[in-house]
Amino acid sequence: MTMIMYLLHIVGALAMGFYLILPFVVGKIRTLNAAAQEGAFASLRSLNKVAQYGLVIQLLTGGYLMTKGEYSHVWMAVVVVLLLAIAAIGGIMGKPLRLAAEGVKNKRDVGPEQSKIRMFSTLLAVFLLIMVYLMVNNQVI
Repeated sequence: MTMIMYLLHIVGALAMGFYLILPFVVGKIRTLNAAAQEGAFASLRSLNKVAQYGLVIQLLTGGYLMTKGEYSHVWMAVVVVLLLAIAAIGGIMGKPLRLAAEGVKNKRDVGPEQSKIRMFSTLLAVFLLIMVYLMVNNQVI
């Protein structure tokens, strides 16, 4: 059972890997034409949903795997808080992604939405990097 959970945990981590490349993708969207921007925002919205499902997998499998190991309470608390922060920011980012896709379709300025998406994507990437560091070095805390 533990090996299946490890496999699912790795699959969830791969789904969350989208958040690592997201800031770079968002930075290049401004250079695209309107139709490509609309498609890019729609694609990012779909990929964000996939990453959110990956987060649920991470929560479930990580909770199981934490019961099988010897981890400090502080480490577990920090990891859970980071996971919830990533989930919250990813969920909050859904609205600006939707509004940006609609705005491009309606030919209006999507600058405010793009700046929010850029900020959220940067936060997500930083939090995910911290999470990966803590997973690899679980004796740090």
